[in-house]
Amino acid sequence: MRATADFMTETGAEGSAALVLTGPLTVAALGAVDTRLRALEGPFAAIDLSRATRIDTVGAWTAWSLSQRFGAAIIGASPEADRLISAISAVDDNTAPVEAPRLPVLLRVPEHVGVVMTGLGQGMLLVLGFLGQIVLASGVLLRHPGRFRLRALVHQMELMGVNALAIIGLMSFLVGIVIAQQGAVQLQQFGAEIYTVNLVGRLSLRELGILMTAIMVAGRSGSAFAAQLGTMRLTEEIDAMRTIGVSPIEALVIPRLVATMLMMPLLGIYSAAIGIIGGAALSSLTLGIPFFTFLARIQEVVPLHDVWVGLIKGPVFGLIVATSGCYQGLQVKSDAEEVGTRTTAAVVMAIFMVIVLDAFFAVFFSEVGWG
Repeated sequence: MRATADFMTETGAEGSAALVLTGPLTVAALGAVDTRLRALEGPFAAIDLSRATRIDTVGAWTAWSLSQRFGAAIIGASPEADRLISAISAVDDNTAPVEAPRLPVLLRVPEHVGVVMTGLGQGMLLVLGFLGQIVLASGVLLRHPGRFRLRALVHQMELMGVNALAIIGLMSFLVGIVIAQQGAVQLQQFGAEIYTVNLVGRLSLRELGILMTAIMVAGRSGSAFAAQLGTMRLTEEIDAMRTIGVSPIEALVIPRLVATMLMMPLLGIYSAAIGIIGGAALSSLTLGIPFFTFLARIQEVVPLHDVWVGLIKGPVFGLIVATSGCYQGLQVKSDAEEVGTRTTAAVVMAIFMVIVLDAFFAVFFSEVGWG
């Protein structure tokens, strides 16, 4: 039996040429003659397989492609070769994609906008349904406190709170320096550098402390929630939990939600304090305001309600970040690529909603006299 495939040409009585494939037409045997087959020039009236000892899918595809290339008939094929060639020809006939007629631009744009708006509407309904599940699960835990997973809560508080202190502290310190430096440059024009204390203190405690913390937690913990729950969906761990009677909302979502709502105000105050320290450090070096004088003046110029504004925003922002991460993670259905897509969507969704609500809070507190 031949170890490699080969070919020859034969001329029939009518003067027509036939390409005769010999030996085993398999993937291992065809490699040596593939280049020579590609260099062949016809015409050939037939592709003869009568001298082929074996054939696999690669050999059938080679014979089929040669017949299509030269417009030749396939002859002498065994029943096995006929079956493989028929299957390949059927697939080949269906490879041409059917292109849908393209709409004019004036119609495509409204159609795309409609699809996006419909998707947003459906997404809002799904989010409302998810919030309803959280409310129901919370009611069950309130009636049966023993079912609440305290260890999971403490673990999540450590992961998203304690472990984030370093990065949030560094970020807040640098932001405080930037606020003090940029504010001092503008205030020096009016000889009012002392008001840098007011600027740093009020911005840190009221706005930037909690806002930057929420953005950092969304990127750090919100994405982690989405990736963790999405991976559990792919590995069917969540389905297994439902099978044994454990609610995924109670076991996975509620601990993350409560941990984020509890830690966000604390991280916000921590961030604001580090930001003030950063501003004080820069002021002592460049503005001649002693470090401890800067900190003492903070108590005089920052009203107490600014602290309460930051504390009130904290749990709300924490609710948004945790809900976005858990919701997107539980929406994973198909593959690992969707885990990445949903993780990105969780971060974008959380940051967008945090900024929108921050603008709402700014208007609301101004209306109630806490502006």
